[in-house]
Amino acid sequence: MISDNYGRVVTGLRISITRRCNLNCIYCHEEGENGLSRNEISQSTIERTVTAATYLGVNKVKFSGGEPLMRHDLEDIIGSLPDLKDISATTNGVLLKKRAAKLANSGLDRINISLPSMDMDHYGRITGYPTALPYVLEGIDAAVDAGLTPVKLNMVLLKSLNDSKIDDIIRFAGKYNGHVILQLIELMNFKNLGHYKVDINGVEKMLEIRASEIKERRMHRRKKYFIDGVEVELVRPLDNSNFCGNCNRLRITSTGQLKPCLMRNDNLIDIPENATVDELKKLLETVVEKREPYYKDCSK
Repeated sequence: MISDNYGRVVTGLRISITRRCNLNCIYCHEEGENGLSRNEISQSTIERTVTAATYLGVNKVKFSGGEPLMRHDLEDIIGSLPDLKDISATTNGVLLKKRAAKLANSGLDRINISLPSMDMDHYGRITGYPTALPYVLEGIDAAVDAGLTPVKLNMVLLKSLNDSKIDDIIRFAGKYNGHVILQLIELMNFKNLGHYKVDINGVEKMLEIRASEIKERRMHRRKKYFIDGVEVELVRPLDNSNFCGNCNRLRITSTGQLKPCLMRNDNLIDIPENATVDELKKLLETVVEKREPYYKDCSK
């Protein structure tokens, strides 16, 4: 086990494997990479880094992008990893239908799929590609059929675009009999989109009123609301000391850099392409020492 100076044990890696994407979502934070444009991280570097991390207690890996399915070797990357408790990925779902079964067979356990709206016009305004929505819906079906469950649908809440359509996606998720979870996500304003910010307290009150049961996850102290048989999770990262206080994840950029925090770019460390597993273990220990909560009061 390895922990930072705030007592937060690191058990997971979130690895961005490409900046390429086939959509153009208005709220995309690009995993905090901010203009980095070097070559994409290689399969061998990922394999050795994850192997080194397992010696330090890491047992979960999540792949992201950009759009990770733009990498044709994603199945090979997953198949090369050591034994882990959980391997997941986050995707926009456009390319998922044809690859869901292959991803499951390679060792992927579950998947998150972005679904900001089920209205084609609103989906197009958010992502830039309205005609992609049917492919996403087919991808969700394929993911459930392949056993990549629970499938988590990520819905970033946007005022006047999708905040009045939460019920639509709750009903949609309900069709999958517990195999699909809805995650409502507070907008992180990386791109001057303050006019889209919803009243997140109002959303939380609405969920509380409608829920037949409420639970709380240790991770980020997120609340889970059970509404009409559907698990709805509210993700509130902004000004949330609990969000940072229980963070157990270290990030790796698509260009092969260790990134202690999504919100910062001033403390990244390069992963040498030819580093050994032992060298990577030491490098991981060094970068974990650099981790600190973005919202510092979480340590109180």
